[in-house]
Amino acid sequence: MADDNLPNRTFTHPDVFTRGIAEGWADPRPDPRDLTADEWTQRIDEAWIPFTLVDGRPVNPREQTNIRYGRNLLGHWAEQKCADALVAAHDEHGHRRIVMIDRRDRAGWALPGGYVDPGETALDAAVRELREEAGLVLPMATWRVSPPLYVRDPRASCESWMVTKVARTDLGTYTTLPTLTPSDDAAQAAWIPADSYLALVTHLRAVHGGELFPAHRELLAAALS
Repeated sequence: MADDNLPNRTFTHPDVFTRGIAEGWADPRPDPRDLTADEWTQRIDEAWIPFTLVDGRPVNPREQTNIRYGRNLLGHWAEQKCADALVAAHDEHGHRRIVMIDRRDRAGWALPGGYVDPGETALDAAVRELREEAGLVLPMATWRVSPPLYVRDPRASCESWMVTKVARTDLGTYTTLPTLTPSDDAAQAAWIPADSYLALVTHLRAVHGGELFPAHRELLAAALS
């Protein structure tokens, strides 16, 4: 049996082949070499962060994980485009809060977000996920969309990874913050104090007994600095 710490480890979680395929979030093809040359050409051309193929297998452009072959806990081959909504507001004392959801899969507290569907822009996807997961619709908001960001996601591998764009808006000062209604992938939705990254994670632990979603730690540390 191969040592799990070796960088040439092969692993795809069994859920990818069962639940993932049944629910539609996983590619049913068990090997990246099952994709056609035209499919790979399209994926490389459309990638937000350039990547290469070696012997028909994609290579993670940003990091070497401990899983060289396979998809770990992700369903796709190579880059998956995502979008996240970072919505801020301030109370009358100038303290910042941001919208966060407690993921239903118990992976932690995260920004509303998810996959960019075919034909969507990153902003379209972020606004949709904000509505679906937090019940928040902001027709008059002014958004800024970040450049592509590689996501350091513990579910990734050297052949399957996430790239996101963050859509940000600041709603200004509120005495009563807009109501949030969790649904879809969210068990809870809340306005979390976020004057700093430390304030955010401290509040999640002290008040909600929760942790920050690992894939959003680096992203939010940078965004809230």
